[in-house]
Amino acid sequence: MRQTISVAIITLNEEANLPRTLASVGFADQIVVMDSGSTDRTVEIAESFHATVVHQPWLGFAAQKNAAIALCTGDWVLSLDADEELSPELQTQIRTFIPTNPRVDAYYLKRRNLFLGRWMKHGGFYPDPKLRLFRRNAVGFDQTPQFGDRLVHETISFFGASDTLDFDLIHHAYPTLEDYIEHMDRYSTLGAQHLLLSHKDSRNPLVFFFNVFIIPNLTFVWNFVFRLGILDGREGLLLHLYQATYTSWKYAKAWQIARKTLDEDAR
Repeated sequence: MRQTISVAIITLNEEANLPRTLASVGFADQIVVMDSGSTDRTVEIAESFHATVVHQPWLGFAAQKNAAIALCTGDWVLSLDADEELSPELQTQIRTFIPTNPRVDAYYLKRRNLFLGRWMKHGGFYPDPKLRLFRRNAVGFDQTPQFGDRLVHETISFFGASDTLDFDLIHHAYPTLEDYIEHMDRYSTLGAQHLLLSHKDSRNPLVFFFNVFIIPNLTFVWNFVFRLGILDGREGLLLHLYQATYTSWKYAKAWQIARKTLDEDAR
């Protein structure tokens, strides 16, 4: 029997990205767009591509994606971010082999990350495999009870047989520096909250110095020099420099929140 495909996407003010994403999955049997309160043309664009649009207040990354997946009815689910698109080659591969009932239950997609419009081929940013295509009910985004809902960098829980497809998922991540800096500021706050839930608050002065200064600088040297991020030119330099800054911000914000809590408790 022919296997059907559903696509699950969560959105918030994605009118600049969504047309490109939806155009790349026109072969799908169902598209579910779960929107968390867009004030731009996101919903209108989704409806123009005949997507099923569901309005859902923000639940957190993992919970929001799980809620979108739960509305899918296809045999297979393709989970995408609104700033991602399938390359033409990947579209053809998925459209061709999924209906044949593949031998494994989940597939990783090689993600081609773009930064300021340039493909980041080195420094650990490619192939950046992401588990995004799977049989419905076979997997879900991790909502680990120990840490509550994943606040940032949500991951999929899956323990069965998997494989990797041949072609690229294109990630139009950060077209401008302003986009990247705003994103990293917001994500570093979420990352700090996750660190606190993990009891990593850097209150010890030596731990603080190591986390805020040593780890970011070692990360930069490792990725930019030893993993050849330098070959990605000025865009690569900026990406790895600001990625290290994000790591420093994350630990510094965790320390700041913990210190504020201690001060309030001491009053």
